[in-house]
Amino acid sequence: MRKHIISVVALLATLSTGAFAQSAGLLTPIDSDLELSATVELGMIDVYSNVLQQGQNGTAFEYVTQGGQDILFRFARASVELGWRNRHSVVLLIQPLDVRTQALLDEDIIVDGLTFPSGTAMDLRYGFDFYRLSYLFDLLPEPERELAIGVSLQVRDASISFASQAGDLFRITQDVGPVPILKARGRAEFGGTFVGFEVDGFYADGRYISGSTNDFIGAIVDASLRGGILLRNGFEAFLNLRYLGGGARGVEENDPEPGDGFTDNWLHAGALTVGVTVR
Repeated sequence: MRKHIISVVALLATLSTGAFAQSAGLLTPIDSDLELSATVELGMIDVYSNVLQQGQNGTAFEYVTQGGQDILFRFARASVELGWRNRHSVVLLIQPLDVRTQALLDEDIIVDGLTFPSGTAMDLRYGFDFYRLSYLFDLLPEPERELAIGVSLQVRDASISFASQAGDLFRITQDVGPVPILKARGRAEFGGTFVGFEVDGFYADGRYISGSTNDFIGAIVDASLRGGILLRNGFEAFLNLRYLGGGARGVEENDPEPGDGFTDNWLHAGALTVGVTVR
């Protein structure tokens, strides 16, 4: 992680000294109606709260106080964006979130009908990667200003496991599913600097729209504020503060045994990243 951050800082220093010639950008021709850009963020995420219950008689397990998620974890995300005529944009985002911890249980817990006794040394995985495809329309015609609204389709790729280090107790839940989301984004440039925001979110109570074939309550919020500087040759550097949260509650009737298919999981986390965009 330290090597990645040092590489980003070195790149920003090189760009700011003028080693690249001024142009419209590395990825976009000067006279094109299309604009291609790519963004990478690196930093850390802090989990404020993450409570998971698997099974109607399961334990409401708090990962922060019971499962070792009371430290900072590495955080990264990457996206590519294709815009045209300064008004329309399509964005593809890849967001890994794979938190692995170890813990010694201070009480009995029940996960999908299986009891893990107090004192058990545990290997825990909370994997919730997602991939998001978004469309945005900019309400403002000025290229140095943006106030865009749109929609997203997010695909979650969840893998959550509880395993005793002795190897005799194990439970895993895995799921892939689509989720529709509303999106908004804004930006303003001031000379050689810029500020912006981005929000993806939804709340749904019912089947299908929450990504399940059965009745579920589901919610997602991915909101960020950023500020940065405009560099040479189409590069930008920024500092980003993000809130990432959401969850679901309900019964998945088609969920294979063991367990009864009930899940109640809500996550609240914040991330601080540095990033680079090239156009």
